[in-house]
Amino acid sequence: MHIEPGYVASAKILAANLAAAALLGSQSIHLLKAPQLVVRSLIAGVLFLLFMQAFHLPVGPSELHFLGAMPLYLALGFVPALFGFAIGLLAQGLLFAPADLVHIGVNTLSLAVPLTLVHATLGKRLLAARARLDLRAVLKLDAAFYSGVTLMVGFWLAVGEVATPLSAWLAFASSYAAIVAVEPLLTLLVVAAIARGQHHAAVRFCFQPQAV
Repeated sequence: MHIEPGYVASAKILAANLAAAALLGSQSIHLLKAPQLVVRSLIAGVLFLLFMQAFHLPVGPSELHFLGAMPLYLALGFVPALFGFAIGLLAQGLLFAPADLVHIGVNTLSLAVPLTLVHATLGKRLLAARARLDLRAVLKLDAAFYSGVTLMVGFWLAVGEVATPLSAWLAFASSYAAIVAVEPLLTLLVVAAIARGQHHAAVRFCFQPQAV
């Protein structure tokens, strides 16, 4: 889901940075109201960084990553997952891929916009009924989220400075079918593990999503 340096012009990168900052800023009030969300956001950032580093493969004009997006979302909630994406991308740029810092706003939006839309449409109801999740519901979430991610990457390529064949984007988009097939199983395992540990105060503090 990374857009490599050189694809997007400086003015569009600046606009993406401002948009990403505005989106995160609009949700920062929740961090002030519920300080435990700061802890959850840091947990999400660390886990997201580990997920990204665990598996990444160049595909077409971008990269196939294991993102662990829905396990993070359903385990920690919308706001921590949203900030976790930004924290993870920043940490990755600082620690492993400094060149990616150029497009941190672009790459943050590629994840944050689909997550926001999924949360506003399908996610809130499923967060509230997390204990009763089934494979079909999680598949819907994953399919919606990763469709959004691939469309966002397509958008950046369409407005970019480098001509990218449609076939290259289609190869990238289709590669995420493997993630959609695998990630729901991990999601259900994570949700079940949290449910079993709900009698521990630390588990409740870190993994009790709020449907905000």
